Amino acid sequence: MLLHGIGVLTVREWSDEYGSTDVRIHWRGDNSRMRRSTLGRSAVEITELSFGASGIGNLYTPVGPEEAAATVDAAWDVGIRSFDTAPHYGLGLAERRLGEALRARPRGSYTLSTKVGRLLEPCPVAGDDLAHGFAVPADHRRVWDFSADGVLRGIEESLGRLGLDRVDLVHLHDPDDHEEAAFRHAYPALERLRAEGVVGAIGAGMNQAAMLARFVRDTDVDAVLCAGRYTLLDQSALTELLPEAAARGKSVVVGGVFNSGLLADPRPGARYDYTPAPPHLVARALRLKETAERHGVPLRAAALHYSLGHPAVAGALTGARSAAEVRDTAELLATPVPAALFDELRAKGLLPDTPTRAPSPPAADGPGAAGR
Repeated sequence: MLLHGIGVLTVREWSDEYGSTDVRIHWRGDNSRMRRSTLGRSAVEITELSFGASGIGNLYTPVGPEEAAATVDAAWDVGIRSFDTAPHYGLGLAERRLGEALRARPRGSYTLSTKVGRLLEPCPVAGDDLAHGFAVPADHRRVWDFSADGVLRGIEESLGRLGLDRVDLVHLHDPDDHEEAAFRHAYPALERLRAEGVVGAIGAGMNQAAMLARFVRDTDVDAVLCAGRYTLLDQSALTELLPEAAARGKSVVVGGVFNSGLLADPRPGARYDYTPAPPHLVARALRLKETAERHGVPLRAAALHYSLGHPAVAGALTGARSAAEVRDTAELLATPVPAALFDELRAKGLLPDTPTRAPSPPAADGPGAAGR
Protein backbone atom coordinates (compact mmCIF):
# COMPACT_ATOMS: atom_id res chain seq x y z
CA MET A 1 0.00 0.00 0.00
CA LEU A 2 1.60 3.22 -1.17
CA LEU A 3 1.21 5.89 1.48
CA HIS A 4 2.96 9.15 2.15
CA GLY A 5 5.29 8.95 5.16
CA ILE A 6 3.97 11.51 7.60
CA GLY A 7 6.29 14.35 8.50
CA VAL A 8 8.58 13.92 5.50
CA LEU A 9 8.55 16.28 2.56
CA THR A 10 11.83 16.20 0.66
CA VAL A 11 13.59 18.03 -2.14
CA ARG A 12 17.00 18.31 -3.74
CA GLU A 13 18.41 21.65 -4.91
CA TRP A 14 22.03 21.39 -5.99
CA SER A 15 24.42 24.15 -4.96
CA ASP A 16 28.04 25.03 -5.62
CA GLU A 17 28.16 26.82 -2.30
CA TYR A 18 29.80 23.94 -0.45
CA GLY A 19 31.84 22.64 -3.36
CA SER A 20 30.14 19.24 -3.46
CA THR A 21 27.41 17.52 -5.41
CA ASP A 22 26.56 15.78 -2.15
CA VAL A 23 25.27 19.00 -0.61
CA ARG A 24 21.55 19.45 -1.12
CA ILE A 25 18.95 22.18 -0.74
CA HIS A 26 19.47 25.40 1.18
CA TRP A 27 15.94 26.65 1.77
CA ARG A 28 15.76 30.44 1.74
CA GLY A 29 12.02 30.89 2.11
CA ASP A 30 12.04 32.12 -1.49
CA ASN A 31 9.48 30.31 -3.63
CA SER A 32 11.23 31.21 -6.87
CA ARG A 33 14.37 29.37 -5.71
CA MET A 34 12.81 25.92 -5.50
CA ARG A 35 14.14 23.71 -8.23
CA ARG A 36 11.64 22.35 -10.75
CA SER A 37 11.89 19.35 -13.03
CA THR A 38 9.91 18.30 -16.07
CA LEU A 39 8.60 14.74 -15.89
CA GLY A 40 10.04 12.64 -18.68
CA ARG A 41 9.21 14.10 -22.08
CA SER A 42 5.98 15.67 -20.85
CA ALA A 43 5.35 19.35 -20.23
CA VAL A 44 4.37 18.68 -16.61
CA GLU A 45 6.68 20.20 -14.02
CA ILE A 46 7.05 19.36 -10.35
CA THR A 47 8.79 21.19 -7.58
CA GLU A 48 11.28 18.94 -5.86
CA LEU A 49 9.30 19.29 -2.68
CA SER A 50 5.87 17.72 -3.25
CA PHE A 51 2.97 17.50 -0.82
CA GLY A 52 1.30 14.14 -0.27
CA ALA A 53 -2.26 14.37 1.04
CA SER A 54 -2.66 11.05 2.86
CA GLY A 55 -2.09 12.77 6.23
CA ILE A 56 -4.93 15.24 5.73
CA GLY A 57 -7.04 12.22 4.79
CA ASN A 58 -6.79 11.15 8.45
CA LEU A 59 -4.02 8.62 8.07
CA TYR A 60 -3.93 6.75 11.42
CA THR A 61 -5.43 9.64 13.43
CA PRO A 62 -7.93 12.43 12.73
CA VAL A 63 -6.87 15.83 11.42
CA GLY A 64 -9.44 18.62 11.70
CA PRO A 65 -10.56 20.53 8.61
CA GLU A 66 -8.93 23.79 9.70
CA GLU A 67 -5.63 22.07 10.44
CA ALA A 68 -5.78 20.29 7.08
CA ALA A 69 -6.26 23.61 5.28
CA ALA A 70 -3.44 25.21 7.28
CA THR A 71 -1.13 22.33 6.35
CA VAL A 72 -1.73 22.86 2.64
CA ASP A 73 -1.26 26.62 3.10
CA ALA A 74 2.06 26.02 4.85
CA ALA A 75 3.19 23.81 1.99
CA TRP A 76 2.39 26.63 -0.42
CA ASP A 77 4.24 29.13 1.77
CA VAL A 78 7.49 27.12 1.66
CA GLY A 79 7.32 26.97 -2.13
CA ILE A 80 5.64 23.64 -2.81
CA ARG A 81 3.72 23.66 -6.07
CA SER A 82 3.20 19.91 -6.54
CA PHE A 83 0.35 18.16 -4.74
CA ASP A 84 -0.54 14.47 -4.78
CA THR A 85 -3.57 12.57 -3.58
CA ALA A 86 -5.61 9.40 -4.25
CA PRO A 87 -9.15 8.06 -3.70
CA HIS A 88 -7.68 5.50 -1.30
CA TYR A 89 -6.59 8.18 1.18
CA GLY A 90 -9.38 8.53 3.70
CA LEU A 91 -11.98 7.10 1.30
CA GLY A 92 -11.91 10.32 -0.71
CA LEU A 93 -11.43 12.72 2.21
CA ALA A 94 -7.91 13.67 1.11
CA GLU A 95 -9.12 14.56 -2.38
CA ARG A 96 -11.96 16.67 -1.03
CA ARG A 97 -9.74 18.55 1.42
CA LEU A 98 -6.92 19.10 -1.02
CA GLY A 99 -9.26 20.36 -3.72
CA GLU A 100 -10.91 22.76 -1.30
CA ALA A 101 -7.55 24.09 -0.10
CA LEU A 102 -6.29 24.66 -3.64
CA ARG A 103 -9.46 25.95 -5.24
CA ALA A 104 -8.69 29.63 -4.69
CA ARG A 105 -5.19 29.26 -6.18
CA PRO A 106 -4.65 29.98 -9.88
CA ARG A 107 -4.97 26.59 -11.56
CA GLY A 108 -1.95 27.20 -13.73
CA SER A 109 0.31 27.80 -10.73
CA TYR A 110 0.56 24.23 -9.40
CA THR A 111 0.70 20.60 -10.49
CA LEU A 112 -1.90 18.15 -9.20
CA SER A 113 -1.70 14.37 -9.34
CA THR A 114 -4.05 11.60 -8.32
CA LYS A 115 -4.22 7.85 -8.81
CA VAL A 116 -6.47 5.18 -10.30
CA GLY A 117 -7.01 1.49 -9.60
CA ARG A 118 -9.34 1.65 -6.62
CA LEU A 119 -12.95 2.75 -7.09
CA LEU A 120 -15.04 3.84 -4.11
CA GLU A 121 -18.51 2.34 -3.82
CA PRO A 122 -20.98 3.57 -1.18
CA CYS A 123 -21.94 1.08 1.50
CA PRO A 124 -23.73 1.14 4.87
CA VAL A 125 -21.45 2.61 7.52
CA ALA A 126 -19.72 -0.21 9.35
CA GLY A 127 -17.45 1.33 11.96
CA ASP A 128 -14.23 3.03 10.88
CA ASP A 129 -11.63 2.47 8.19
CA LEU A 130 -8.66 1.91 10.50
CA ALA A 131 -8.16 -1.57 9.09
CA HIS A 132 -6.92 0.29 6.00
CA GLY A 133 -5.10 2.91 8.08
CA PHE A 134 -7.57 5.80 8.00
CA ALA A 135 -9.58 7.31 10.86
CA VAL A 136 -12.73 7.93 8.83
CA PRO A 137 -16.18 6.31 8.78
CA ALA A 138 -16.25 3.20 6.61
CA ASP A 139 -19.05 4.55 4.40
CA HIS A 140 -17.48 3.34 1.15
CA ARG A 141 -15.66 0.21 0.11
CA ARG A 142 -12.65 0.04 -2.17
CA VAL A 143 -13.01 -2.00 -5.34
CA TRP A 144 -9.92 -2.84 -7.37
CA ASP A 145 -10.46 -1.95 -11.03
CA PHE A 146 -7.68 -1.64 -13.58
CA SER A 147 -9.99 -1.89 -16.58
CA ALA A 148 -10.12 0.91 -19.13
CA ASP A 149 -13.61 1.83 -17.93
CA GLY A 150 -12.36 1.78 -14.35
CA VAL A 151 -9.62 4.26 -15.22
CA LEU A 152 -12.08 6.65 -16.86
CA ARG A 153 -14.56 6.36 -14.03
CA GLY A 154 -11.84 6.80 -11.43
CA ILE A 155 -10.57 10.04 -12.95
CA GLU A 156 -14.09 11.41 -13.34
CA GLU A 157 -14.95 10.65 -9.72
CA SER A 158 -11.66 12.10 -8.48
CA LEU A 159 -12.35 15.35 -10.33
CA GLY A 160 -15.75 15.47 -8.68
CA ARG A 161 -14.26 15.09 -5.21
CA LEU A 162 -11.50 17.60 -5.95
CA GLY A 163 -13.95 20.10 -7.39
CA LEU A 164 -11.42 20.92 -10.11
CA ASP A 165 -11.51 20.61 -13.87
CA ARG A 166 -8.33 18.65 -14.48
CA VAL A 167 -5.38 16.79 -13.02
CA ASP A 168 -1.89 17.03 -14.49
CA LEU A 169 -0.50 13.60 -13.60
CA VAL A 170 -2.26 10.27 -13.06
CA HIS A 171 -0.58 7.19 -11.56
CA LEU A 172 -1.72 3.59 -11.54
CA HIS A 173 -1.93 2.93 -7.80
CA ASP A 174 -0.45 -0.25 -6.31
CA PRO A 175 -1.08 -2.65 -9.22
CA ASP A 176 1.07 -5.34 -7.55
CA ASP A 177 -1.61 -8.05 -7.68
CA HIS A 178 -3.14 -6.81 -10.95
CA GLU A 179 -0.07 -6.67 -13.16
CA GLU A 180 -1.51 -7.93 -16.43
CA ALA A 181 -4.71 -5.88 -16.14
CA ALA A 182 -2.62 -2.81 -15.44
CA PHE A 183 -0.43 -3.33 -18.50
CA ARG A 184 -3.13 -4.58 -20.88
CA HIS A 185 -6.00 -2.29 -19.98
CA ALA A 186 -5.26 0.49 -17.49
CA TYR A 187 -2.01 1.75 -18.99
CA PRO A 188 -3.38 1.96 -22.57
CA ALA A 189 -6.35 3.92 -21.22
CA LEU A 190 -4.01 6.43 -19.58
CA GLU A 191 -1.95 6.62 -22.75
CA ARG A 192 -5.07 7.53 -24.75
CA LEU A 193 -6.05 10.18 -22.22
CA ARG A 194 -2.59 11.72 -22.47
CA ALA A 195 -2.74 11.67 -26.29
CA GLU A 196 -6.11 13.43 -26.13
CA GLY A 197 -4.73 16.08 -23.77
CA VAL A 198 -7.00 15.09 -20.89
CA VAL A 199 -3.95 14.54 -18.64
CA GLY A 200 -0.45 15.84 -19.10
CA ALA A 201 1.62 12.95 -17.74
CA ILE A 202 1.09 9.34 -16.68
CA GLY A 203 2.86 6.84 -14.48
CA ALA A 204 2.59 4.29 -11.69
CA GLY A 205 3.11 4.47 -7.94
CA MET A 206 4.19 1.49 -5.85
CA ASN A 207 6.21 0.27 -2.87
CA GLN A 208 8.32 -2.01 -5.06
CA ALA A 209 10.93 -1.33 -7.72
CA ALA A 210 10.72 -4.39 -9.98
CA MET A 211 7.31 -3.74 -11.55
CA LEU A 212 8.06 -0.04 -11.82
CA ALA A 213 11.17 -0.98 -13.81
CA ARG A 214 8.89 -2.90 -16.19
CA PHE A 215 6.71 0.18 -16.62
CA VAL A 216 9.79 2.27 -17.39
CA ARG A 217 11.19 -0.32 -19.80
CA ASP A 218 8.05 -1.57 -21.58
CA THR A 219 5.74 1.47 -21.66
CA ASP A 220 5.91 5.18 -22.37
CA VAL A 221 5.22 6.42 -18.83
CA ASP A 222 6.56 9.85 -17.99
CA ALA A 223 7.33 9.13 -14.34
CA VAL A 224 7.01 6.58 -11.57
CA LEU A 225 6.58 7.07 -7.85
CA CYS A 226 8.76 4.64 -5.88
CA ALA A 227 8.26 4.48 -2.11
CA GLY A 228 10.87 3.12 0.26
CA ARG A 229 13.12 1.42 -2.27
CA TYR A 230 15.87 4.03 -2.49
CA THR A 231 16.81 4.87 1.06
CA LEU A 232 19.76 4.58 3.41
CA LEU A 233 18.45 1.11 4.31
CA ASP A 234 17.07 -0.17 1.00
CA GLN A 235 18.65 0.46 -2.38
CA SER A 236 16.73 -2.14 -4.38
CA ALA A 237 15.75 0.54 -6.92
CA LEU A 238 19.41 0.60 -7.98
CA THR A 239 19.19 -2.91 -9.43
CA GLU A 240 17.08 -1.98 -12.44
CA LEU A 241 14.63 0.87 -11.92
CA LEU A 242 16.95 3.84 -11.52
CA PRO A 243 19.44 2.81 -14.25
CA GLU A 244 16.59 2.13 -16.68
CA ALA A 245 14.94 5.45 -15.88
CA ALA A 246 18.18 7.37 -16.32
CA ALA A 247 18.93 5.64 -19.63
CA ARG A 248 15.42 6.21 -21.02
CA GLY A 249 14.82 9.75 -19.85
CA LYS A 250 12.03 8.80 -17.45
CA SER A 251 11.57 10.51 -14.09
CA VAL A 252 11.46 8.86 -10.68
CA VAL A 253 9.82 10.51 -7.70
CA VAL A 254 10.94 9.00 -4.40
CA GLY A 255 8.82 8.53 -1.30
CA GLY A 256 9.12 6.77 2.02
CA VAL A 257 12.67 7.98 2.56
CA PHE A 258 12.47 7.18 6.29
CA ASN A 259 11.13 3.66 5.61
CA SER A 260 8.03 4.58 7.68
CA GLY A 261 9.97 5.54 10.80
CA LEU A 262 13.19 3.64 11.42
CA LEU A 263 15.38 6.25 9.73
CA ALA A 264 13.61 9.04 11.61
CA ASP A 265 14.13 7.54 15.07
CA PRO A 266 16.18 4.33 15.12
CA ARG A 267 15.39 2.33 18.26
CA PRO A 268 13.96 -1.05 19.24
CA GLY A 269 10.26 -1.04 18.43
CA ALA A 270 10.55 1.46 15.57
CA ARG A 271 8.66 0.62 12.41
CA TYR A 272 10.22 -0.34 9.10
CA ASP A 273 7.89 -0.39 6.10
CA TYR A 274 4.84 -0.31 8.39
CA THR A 275 5.86 -3.28 10.58
CA PRO A 276 8.19 -3.58 13.62
CA ALA A 277 11.80 -3.33 12.49
CA PRO A 278 13.92 -6.48 12.87
CA PRO A 279 16.93 -6.17 15.22
CA HIS A 280 19.55 -6.27 12.45
CA LEU A 281 17.97 -3.27 10.72
CA VAL A 282 17.72 -1.36 13.99
CA ALA A 283 21.43 -1.98 14.53
CA ARG A 284 22.23 -0.81 11.00
CA ALA A 285 20.14 2.33 11.42
CA LEU A 286 21.93 3.12 14.68
CA ARG A 287 25.29 2.86 12.88
CA LEU A 288 23.99 5.24 10.22
CA LYS A 289 22.84 7.65 12.91
CA GLU A 290 26.16 7.56 14.77
CA THR A 291 28.11 8.27 11.59
CA ALA A 292 25.80 11.10 10.52
CA GLU A 293 25.92 12.77 13.91
CA ARG A 294 29.71 12.60 13.96
CA HIS A 295 29.55 14.79 10.84
CA GLY A 296 27.11 17.13 12.56
CA VAL A 297 24.16 15.97 10.46
CA PRO A 298 20.84 14.65 11.81
CA LEU A 299 20.07 11.20 10.44
CA ARG A 300 16.78 12.46 9.02
CA ALA A 301 18.59 15.09 6.95
CA ALA A 302 21.06 12.51 5.66
CA ALA A 303 18.20 10.18 4.75
CA LEU A 304 16.34 12.89 2.83
CA HIS A 305 19.38 13.98 0.87
CA TYR A 306 20.57 10.48 0.04
CA SER A 307 17.25 9.47 -1.49
CA LEU A 308 17.39 12.49 -3.76
CA GLY A 309 20.95 11.92 -4.93
CA HIS A 310 20.40 9.79 -8.04
CA PRO A 311 20.31 11.58 -11.42
CA ALA A 312 17.03 9.86 -12.37
CA VAL A 313 15.27 11.27 -9.30
CA ALA A 314 13.23 14.37 -10.10
CA GLY A 315 12.05 15.03 -6.57
CA ALA A 316 10.41 13.54 -3.52
CA LEU A 317 6.87 13.28 -2.32
CA THR A 318 5.86 12.61 1.24
CA GLY A 319 3.10 13.75 3.52
CA ALA A 320 2.55 16.08 6.44
CA ARG A 321 -0.38 16.36 8.79
CA SER A 322 0.34 19.82 10.22
CA ALA A 323 1.85 23.16 9.26
CA ALA A 324 4.56 22.59 11.85
CA GLU A 325 5.66 19.39 10.10
CA VAL A 326 5.91 21.20 6.79
CA ARG A 327 8.04 23.94 8.31
CA ASP A 328 10.17 21.42 10.19
CA THR A 329 10.95 19.65 6.96
CA ALA A 330 11.93 22.92 5.32
CA GLU A 331 14.44 23.37 8.14
CA LEU A 332 15.75 19.84 7.61
CA LEU A 333 16.23 20.60 3.96
CA ALA A 334 18.38 23.59 4.88
CA THR A 335 20.89 21.31 6.59
CA PRO A 336 24.10 21.04 4.54
CA VAL A 337 25.25 17.43 4.16
CA PRO A 338 28.98 17.04 3.41
CA ALA A 339 30.22 14.56 0.84
CA ALA A 340 32.50 13.12 3.52
CA LEU A 341 29.51 11.65 5.35
CA PHE A 342 28.41 9.53 2.41
CA ASP A 343 32.03 8.68 1.63
CA GLU A 344 32.41 7.27 5.13
CA LEU A 345 29.16 5.32 4.90
CA ARG A 346 30.40 3.76 1.65
CA ALA A 347 33.79 2.98 3.19
CA LYS A 348 32.05 1.21 6.07
CA GLY A 349 29.96 -0.86 3.67
CA LEU A 350 26.76 0.83 4.81
CA LEU A 351 26.08 2.26 1.34
CA PRO A 352 26.87 1.12 -2.19
CA ASP A 353 28.62 3.33 -4.71
CA THR A 354 25.92 5.35 -6.42
CA PRO A 355 25.90 8.00 -9.15
CA THR A 356 25.12 11.58 -8.25
CA ARG A 357 23.69 14.38 -10.30
CA ALA A 358 25.79 17.33 -11.41
CA PRO A 359 25.01 20.70 -9.84
CA SER A 360 22.54 22.94 -11.64
CA PRO A 361 21.22 26.43 -10.95
CA PRO A 362 17.91 27.11 -9.20
CA ALA A 363 14.78 27.78 -11.20
CA ALA A 364 14.54 31.19 -12.80
CA ASP A 365 12.08 33.79 -11.63
CA GLY A 366 9.18 34.64 -13.89
CA PRO A 367 5.66 33.67 -14.83
CA GLY A 368 6.57 30.06 -15.56
CA ALA A 369 8.54 29.58 -12.37
CA ALA A 370 5.62 28.43 -10.28
CA GLY A 371 5.04 25.26 -12.30
CA ARG A 372 1.97 24.22 -14.23
